[in-house]
Amino acid sequence: MENLLHIHTTFEKEVYIHSKINNREFDGCIFKNCDFSNSDFNYNTFMDCEFIDCNLSMIQLVGTSLKTVVFKNCKLLGIPFHACDDFLFGVAFQECVLDYSSFANKKMPKTNFNSCSLKEVSFIGTNLSNAVFENCNLDNAIFNDTQLAAVDFTSAYNYKIDPEFNPMKKAKFSNEGILGLLEKYDIKIE
Repeated sequence: MENLLHIHTTFEKEVYIHSKINNREFDGCIFKNCDFSNSDFNYNTFMDCEFIDCNLSMIQLVGTSLKTVVFKNCKLLGIPFHACDDFLFGVAFQECVLDYSSFANKKMPKTNFNSCSLKEVSFIGTNLSNAVFENCNLDNAIFNDTQLAAVDFTSAYNYKIDPEFNPMKKAKFSNEGILGLLEKYDIKIE
């Protein structure tokens, strides 16, 4: 990874724990079974990249560009996605653990979260319009001033969202999920 530019490269079983990898550009790259935990990935650019079975827990992403990046079966604990560059920010997650991460104030319309754990994730001020949370655990996820218009929560679970503080016109919920919208009222529905 010493080169500054990587195009259509596959990185497999790379281990860079507690490492500093900055000011690099990755275009169309695939990362498989890599461990980059606790590393500094500040000011990198990832465009049309895919991370598969990787551990990226606690990496730093200040000023990093994630442009159409897909994460599959990755461990992404405590990632400050809010520190990423906003320009063309686009991510998708499938079967990932994103617990304790932050997407605060990000524009993420139409983002797909599929079978992910999102425990205590911060979505404060995030635009999630038309996003999909398919079979996702949102236990103690924080939604405040979050744009939730037309978001699909029909198969998501364990969420608690206050409709007074989160615009959610045309958002979709299952019958069981409605309790997560009424939590603050401490009422019993039988």
